[in-house]
Amino acid sequence: MYFKVIVPFIALVLFSISGNAQDCTLDVGGKNTDILVKVFQMNAEQISKMEALRAELQIETKVIEDEIQKLFNEHPQSTPEELTVLSEKYKVFQQKIVMASKAADKTLLSSFNEKQYDRYLELCYEAVRKPIKVQPLVVKDTIVDPE
Repeated sequence: MYFKVIVPFIALVLFSISGNAQDCTLDVGGKNTDILVKVFQMNAEQISKMEALRAELQIETKVIEDEIQKLFNEHPQSTPEELTVLSEKYKVFQQKIVMASKAADKTLLSSFNEKQYDRYLELCYEAVRKPIKVQPLVVKDTIVDPE
């Protein structure tokens, strides 16, 4: 009896949690990139790629942040209607920053091999986050068969 009630309830709860999961980001533009290097055991090429992505992302977000500052300085803010318009414009800029960060994460993830990407997926699922889908690199076996 309880089984017929509890199982659908648990399924509904799990479904609603998975539907509301946040994106699982790496935060390439963040300050703790050395943690990424250690957790995913990144090689020199991946580290170089991450640093280049980080530099590009900093430039891109700086431009957007300057636009946000200009918006705050120049947009009228006297009435509730003006503040509503301001907030809508701000949300657009905010979304641009999120999309740029996600694009950098996706580019870095595409340089991961299968084991690194599996580790990423494992951590995302553990944190109840929605992973960014990419095709990991297939690393060919470098061991030469003597026969």
